[in-house]
Amino acid sequence: MSKVTSFFAAIVIMLGISPVWAETTGQITVNGEGSVFAVPDMAVITMGASSESETAKEAMDQTSDITAAILDQLAQAGVAARDIQTSDLSLNPLWLNRSSSDSRPRIDGYQASNRVTVRVRELANLGIILDAVLSDGANQLGGLQFTLSEPEPLMNEARVKAVADARARAELFANAAGVELGPLLSLSESGARAPRPEMFGMARSADSEVPVAQGETELRASVTLVYEIVSP
Repeated sequence: MSKVTSFFAAIVIMLGISPVWAETTGQITVNGEGSVFAVPDMAVITMGASSESETAKEAMDQTSDITAAILDQLAQAGVAARDIQTSDLSLNPLWLNRSSSDSRPRIDGYQASNRVTVRVRELANLGIILDAVLSDGANQLGGLQFTLSEPEPLMNEARVKAVADARARAELFANAAGVELGPLLSLSESGARAPRPEMFGMARSADSEVPVAQGETELRASVTLVYEIVSP
């Protein structure tokens, strides 16, 4: 045995460290995903009105009248004030000859827009609400999202599944590589995905409510686990 080897062996004995240091140690990093599907119990939708007129005031007044009618319909449908919020209010000039270099661009009118974001907790009324606001002049609908009022318990279920998925992958890789899976060194959540908004174009049913299918919504979690591995 060389002097250097003897020196390190003496340190191992002095510190009470097992000679396992002679085995090769390393790490294995795995990702896991977990998904949970549930029937949504709430919808979030952006709706509103846009009007054009020769003057800024006329354009805004027309838009305000339609928006007031929309808010009235929402109140009649039982939507609480806390579930309605203005998300966009704008007034823009309409330019004439803006793309031509022959003459100076000039304002030819104005466009006003007012949109509100609404949480609909009674999904049975969603189609009726949409039909009512369209009848009152709403000409902007978008970003319809079916979601859950209490998503956290289901997100936690997805996280548990993600950890189990990552653990199973780590065991599979360790067995395939002929190594032993050691203790867990770190665990981090690399992503959690709640329901995403679905674009909802203009729709109008003349004689009945707007048909809407809620289906199921998916909640997904992703985790990253790092394990110690030991080669026999």
